[in-house]
Amino acid sequence: MVRTQIQLPDEMHRRLKAWANRVGISMSEAVRRCVAERLAGEQLELGRDGLVREAMAVVGKYADPEGRSRVAEDHDEHLSEAYEG
Repeated sequence: MVRTQIQLPDEMHRRLKAWANRVGISMSEAVRRCVAERLAGEQLELGRDGLVREAMAVVGKYADPEGRSRVAEDHDEHLSEAYEG
């Protein structure tokens, strides 16, 4: 887990703290839940086309420094070896 420091407006802090107390969780957990809910909603808003666009944006971004490999072409063989072991 990464430690992060944030600043909240007074009213937001008060409401978040009150909610966390009502639910019986820490402020940190309250923030995590709010962020998780927002990110999950954002993923739903993207829909299939948005998710495909996001995936395509990273294609080729992380090239192997040793050059091209045959992992995609040989994936069945690699899976077979993995399950035999």
